[in-house]
Amino acid sequence: LVPSHRVRRFLYRHVFGVTIGRGSAIHWQCRFFAPQGVSIGDNTIIGNNAFLDGRCGLSIGNRVITASEVAIYTLQHDIDDPLFAHVGGPVVIEDYVYIGPRVIILPGVRVCEGAVVAAGAVVTRDVAAYTLVGGVPARFIRERPRQLMYVPDFQMPFQ
Repeated sequence: LVPSHRVRRFLYRHVFGVTIGRGSAIHWQCRFFAPQGVSIGDNTIIGNNAFLDGRCGLSIGNRVITASEVAIYTLQHDIDDPLFAHVGGPVVIEDYVYIGPRVIILPGVRVCEGAVVAAGAVVTRDVAAYTLVGGVPARFIRERPRQLMYVPDFQMPFQ
């Protein structure tokens, strides 16, 4: 609940062990499992109320934007196992990805460069580069232009 990006970034880096690149921002009320397993690249924005699970490793690339209330999991239960065992894998989100509000990304998924995940989608499989996916479960919608050069700016005038 700390209102300052700089103070939050300091706490996430030096107290909780999150790797955060230059120019990146994590908006408030972000929650973590195993924050030391989370790596965030340069010029990336994590929206408010996000949930980031670093238990099996979560890598978020450069110039990624996640909207509000995104949940990324790296571990879950095997519903077919008699002991309800844990299963999972690392999640990798490559550069220039946009993840819409209330998206859920499940363990072992790779979201490739330039992909967009539409609001409310549940991503259960890898997302190809420069594609738009959406729905439950997330499915291909269309291709996306391949020339991306934006740099997210988290210093909005209304803050």
